[in-house]
Parts: sequence; structure tokens; C-alpha cells
Amino acid sequence: MTIPPRHIAMVASPAISHVLPSLELIKELVARGHRVTYATHESMSDAIKPTGAELVPMPTVLPVEDRQWPEDPVAGMGIFLDDAMLVLPHLHAFYDTEPADLYLYDIGGYAARALAEKQQRPFVQLSPTFVAWDGYAEEVGAQVRQLPGYDDYLDRFSAWLEEAGATTLDLDTFAGAPKRALALIPRAMQPNADKVDENVVTFVGPCFALESDETWTRPAGAEHVLLVSLGSAYTGDASFFRACIEAYAALPGWHVVMSIGTTLDPAELGELPGNVEVHRWLPQRAVLAAADAFVTHAGMGGSSEGLMAGVPMITVPQAVDQFMNADRLVELGVARRIDAEDVSAAALRTALLELLEDPDRVARSAQLRADAIAEGGTHRAADLIEGMLHRWSSRRSR
Repeated sequence: MTIPPRHIAMVASPAISHVLPSLELIKELVARGHRVTYATHESMSDAIKPTGAELVPMPTVLPVEDRQWPEDPVAGMGIFLDDAMLVLPHLHAFYDTEPADLYLYDIGGYAARALAEKQQRPFVQLSPTFVAWDGYAEEVGAQVRQLPGYDDYLDRFSAWLEEAGATTLDLDTFAGAPKRALALIPRAMQPNADKVDENVVTFVGPCFALESDETWTRPAGAEHVLLVSLGSAYTGDASFFRACIEAYAALPGWHVVMSIGTTLDPAELGELPGNVEVHRWLPQRAVLAAADAFVTHAGMGGSSEGLMAGVPMITVPQAVDQFMNADRLVELGVARRIDAEDVSAAALRTALLELLEDPDRVARSAQLRADAIAEGGTHRAADLIEGMLHRWSSRRSR
């Protein structure tokens, strides 16, 4: 379907795990001729610029610099609410004079939905993680509502929704039940997938470029490659990386690639064996394409990349949804889980050897990879968005 160019706005929380999943889709929408504005903090500008989207700088109270997120769940939720309260007037300042034909927003982009509802414009959530299912409010939400401080959080959120001019005033519906969503994850990673209303949520799979410009060369003589990465926010524990070196560097034929982020001094890892390389950052998908195994914190991005690469995973979840992701990967038969407090060289080594010895794991990994690719990814997501734009435009013109 060919449609006239439209103005599409993307509003995202300035955390790389919220921004990165949407970038390839934004790039595709720009390539199809649409004007795409991307509203987020300027710290994300280097990531957004290559997409061709126009950055609309927003302030933020999120800890984008020091990444010191509160451990208390309600306090964490409160920061996203504070951010929405700060951002909404700035969104109005730009989009009231240049309203978008469609607002896309990530799961923390509460201000985008409030703006779209007040402007009576269509909006679609781009979820970088699993979505709520029928019964989620009772199974999971009820536990959150019992936490200390939740009642005050609810009162603040409800008052803000009224003040913002939103038309959806029920918090569970506004924050947890999108009217329309594209889930940018493999459907296999969705808990209770059979209870998700797929008239509302479409699983399009990860929106990656299947052919990446980034490269990594497997060292000559390396029979097997293992990637170790805890993402960008959980990289300060030198003892974890030392345990991985002890566990895997002595395995015959194995080459270990470690991504340790920016907070840890590589010197804290001690003298490295010749078959271990350490980087502050590396092209993870390029390494995974050549890897035989992956030690990960089981963030949804890393979990999806592991599934798309078809590699077995040792999961060491650190926070938030990573525990559920780790359990899901184990259920799928492609991973082992080790809790952070149980990490040791022996446990890490045993988990890897068990995975490699599993005779059915290779077939399961191959099928999950094929299923994720078949979900359509970037091109299907862009097609769906253009179809929505066409339908909404047709309704307005009647």
C-alpha cells in the first residue's frame, strides 16, 4: 500500500533499552517518505541521527547519566510519572502547532498518550518488552498495588491525567492496556501469549536490520566463541566477569568476548588470558552471529538477539523483567538460569556444558529463530503503521 507522506511522532523515555528497539523501524518510516519527529532527551541524539528522524529535545528527570535507578519499584514508577509531568508541556509546545498524524510511544511515554488523547489523534504503543495479558492486573498488578507508597502514586497519577486532559482516566487502562500496540519482541518471549488480545497487540518480532553494517571477526584458531554481556546498566561487578574468565577461558578451543560497559575499569579484571578479549562496547549482534553461546542478563533486547542468533544462553538476571525473561528462555529449552548471588565459575561452566550436551537444543533454537524472523520485524511493523494511517485518514475525511 502506498500512502501520502505523513507526520509521525515517536516519543520515548531516554534509556537505551527504550530507544534502541524502535530505531530500525523509525529509519524505515523515514525511508518511505514520512516526516518522523523523535521526542526524547538530547542524550539519545547520536542514536537517533542515523535514522533520519528529526530530534525534538525533551528535558528529563530520569537518571540517564549515572543510571542509578531506585531499587524500590514504586519509586521507579514515580520517576517515570515525574518525567511525564515534566515532558508534557514541552510536547504541547511543539506538537500543538505541528500535530502529528500518528503518535508512537514506548511503554514509559505516558505524556505521548496524554497528548494524543487531548488532541484526539491516533496513537500506538511500541512495546520493547512483554505486554499485559488477560488476568495480568489480578496476577501481577495486584501485588504492585500492595506495595508501600502505591496509594500516593495512584493519587498523583490520577490527578495528573485529569489535569493533562486525557480521556482515559483509569490508571490500569492508561498505563497498562494500550488501545493498539506493536510488540517488538518474539512472540515466544511473551508470558501467557494465548491470553493476549491480538486484536490489540500484534507481535512483529524484533525490528532489527537482518543485514548489519557492523562486523566482528572471529579470531583464527577459535573453535568456539562465547559472548559475555550484562547490557549497559549492570556492568559494575568485576567479580562476575572474573568468574566468567575463570569458568570459560580454560575450556579447550573457546574464545571469550566480554562487553563490560563504561563503569568498570578493565584493570580490575586482572591479567587476561590470551583467549579473552574485553571491550567497553562492541557490536553485539555481529559477535552473536559468530558465537556459539551467550552469557546475558536476560534483558529483552539481549534475549531477543540471542534467539535471533540461535545461540544457547546462560542467563544471570539482575532486575525488573529479566527474571521473567530468564525463566521464559529456560522454558523454551534454550537457556539455563543462574541467580546473581549463585554465580561461581563452577556454576557458569556447568550451565554451559549442560546446554551444549542437550541433543534437542539446536533444533529448538533453530525453530525459535525461524519463528521470530517469520513475524516480519521492521517491514511488517512499518506496513501495519501505514495501514493504520490510511484507515484513520479515511475516517477523518468522511
